Parts: sequence; structure tokens; C-alpha cells
Amino acid sequence: MRHEVERDVERVVLALDVNGETRDVLVPVHKTLLEVLREDMQLTGTKHGCELGECGTCTVLIDGKPELSCLLLPVQLEGRAITTVEGMSHGPELHPLQVAFGELGAAQCGYCTPGILLSAKSLLEANPRPTRDEIRDALAGNLCRCTGYTKILQAIELAAGRMR
Repeated sequence: MRHEVERDVERVVLALDVNGETRDVLVPVHKTLLEVLREDMQLTGTKHGCELGECGTCTVLIDGKPELSCLLLPVQLEGRAITTVEGMSHGPELHPLQVAFGELGAAQCGYCTPGILLSAKSLLEANPRPTRDEIRDALAGNLCRCTGYTKILQAIELAAGRMR
């Protein structure tokens, strides 16, 4: 980590592991991970929501666990694995969750979908056979204003079955 000061704004050079690739970024120390991902790395799958940690729209995985990027500072994350929705697919091959969401129409406007997909991915990696209640618990921090969640739950169950 290297510090610089430019126009009274302290900046730091960080080596962040994002989607399996180490990337060096020069960022102001006060910038959130959400801002760095979207503005500095052009990874716009992570969405701005409430920016208060209440909606789950900005969810990313940190070392495989869901975290709210609007509440994290990148300086806290050197040496940790950060996964965004862009990191779910392998080249042109979508993750089974992404496929199931598309097939079942589990995304309406799609704004909350990246955070939900990542929360579901973390759940299925820890528990390949979750109950409906366990899925609900895993998604409790992700709000969706467009759906009744039924298709989302069904898509996660479908993907879980396919992944086993």
C-alpha cells in the first residue's frame, strides 16, 4: 500500500483481488468499495442502492461471504478475495444461478439481482441443499421491489438441484 496526497485528498495505491485478478488502483482513502468497483474498475454490475447498508443492492462476496460494498473501504480489503456479479460466469458460460434466473424470469427490473445472485451463490457453496427457509434467511438482506420473491426462491432451488 502506497500513500499519496493530491489536492488535500489522501490517496492510496491498493492491490485488490477482484474476480480472481489482482488489480492496482489509486483511490482516495474515503471512497467506498462500491464506488471503486463502479467508478474506477467499471464493474457496474454492483448497484448503488440506499448506500446505508439496508437494501443489499451493492452486495459483493468477500472471501466467499456476502458483504455490503457501500459500507466497506477498499483499504480494508487488500489480500482478500472480492467477487462481483461479473465474476460469477466463466467466460461466456453463465453460473447455474444466472441461467435459472433467466429461465424462470426471476428478475424483473434486475436492479437487485446481482446482490441476490451473490448471496445465493454464497449460500449454495456452504449448503448445497438449502430449505426454502434457509434460502429466505440467506436473502434477508436483499430487498426487491418488483417481485414477490417466489420466482427468485424457485430459481435458487432449481440451480441448487442442477449444481448437485
